[in-house]
Amino acid sequence: MAGYNQKQKLLYIARFLEECSSEEHPVSTAEIIDHLNSNGIEAERKTVYSDIETLIDFGYDIQKYHGKTHGYFIGSRKFELPELKVLVDAVQASRFLTEKKTNGLIKKLEGLTDKHSAHQLRRQLVSKRVKSINDNVYYNVDRIHAAINSGKKITFTYYEWTLSGTAHAERKLRKGGEKYTISPFALVWEDENYYVTAYYEKYDNITHFRVDRMDRIEIIDEDCDGKEKFKEYDINENSKKIFGMFAGEETEIKLQFKKDNAFLAVIVDRFGKNIYISQPDDEHFVIRVKVSESPVFWGWLFSFGNKVKILAPESMKEKYNEMLKQTLEENK
Repeated sequence: MAGYNQKQKLLYIARFLEECSSEEHPVSTAEIIDHLNSNGIEAERKTVYSDIETLIDFGYDIQKYHGKTHGYFIGSRKFELPELKVLVDAVQASRFLTEKKTNGLIKKLEGLTDKHSAHQLRRQLVSKRVKSINDNVYYNVDRIHAAINSGKKITFTYYEWTLSGTAHAERKLRKGGEKYTISPFALVWEDENYYVTAYYEKYDNITHFRVDRMDRIEIIDEDCDGKEKFKEYDINENSKKIFGMFAGEETEIKLQFKKDNAFLAVIVDRFGKNIYISQPDDEHFVIRVKVSESPVFWGWLFSFGNKVKILAPESMKEKYNEMLKQTLEENK
C-alpha cells in the first residue's frame, strides 16, 4: 500500500496546494510533508522540491512565497475569487433554483478555490430572494436543451396556483394533469425566470411556458413543427414586448411620461436603449413601443401613477381608464 501511495505523491501535493494554499496563506514544505505522511507517503524536503518543479513543468502555476518563512501557493486558477463571488450571487438570486439546489451549487463553486477563500463565498445576499419549490427545474432545463438540440417535441404537465379554502396558495396541475405537447426552440431568461419558447400547435403560434411550472417532461420521437413561424419570431425583440411572458395581443402604444431620469432608466431596462423617444416640451418625454397586452403590462403601467399618460391608441386609453375606474370602485 505504501508503494501504491508513493506513486500518487504528485497528485496529493497538487490537490493539497489547490485546496489549502493561496497568496495570503502559502503552505510550507513542512506542511506538505506532514500532509503526505498523513496519507501514508514518505517524503523529505529534497524530493518535495523536485516534485514541485515537476508540477510546474507540467503546467501548474505554483508560486513561491518569500517572507519570514518560505511557502508555496497556486498563482492562478480557472476562476478568480471575484468571479466566483459573482457566480455565487447569481445562484443565490436565481428564483428558479430551489434552496437545496442553490446550496449544492454554491458548495461546488467553493471547490473551485482554496478553503480560506471558500469562507468568503459563504455569505448571503442582503436581499433574500423567493426561491422555487420545484426541485426538478435544474433537470427540466437540461431535458429541454436536449430536445432543442435534437429537434424533437416534448410533453409535460403544467402547474398553476389555486386557492382551495386553505390559508395558503396551493399548486395544482392545470387541466387536471392533461399533458401538453409543444415543439421547443429556445430557452429564455426573462423577469428572473426561465421560459421555454415553443410552437404550440393548439394555437398555431409561438408561445411561452414557465420552466419551473413544468413537470414530467418527456422527449418524444416526433420532429418539431412550426419551424417557419419560429424563423419569423425575433426572441430578443419580443421579450421586450411581453410582460411576464403573458402573450397577449401585440399593440403599438404611445406613452407620455413626466420627465424624470429614474423613469427613463426603468423604460430602457424594459425596452432597450434604441426605442423611439421624443420630447414635446421641457416637462415630458414620449415613447412609442410595441407591447403584448397583459395584466402584468397594466400593472407595470399603473406603477407610474399619474406620471404617465396613454396618448394612443384610443382603445388602450379607454381600456386603461375603465380599469382605473373599476379599481376605484372596488376600493371605496
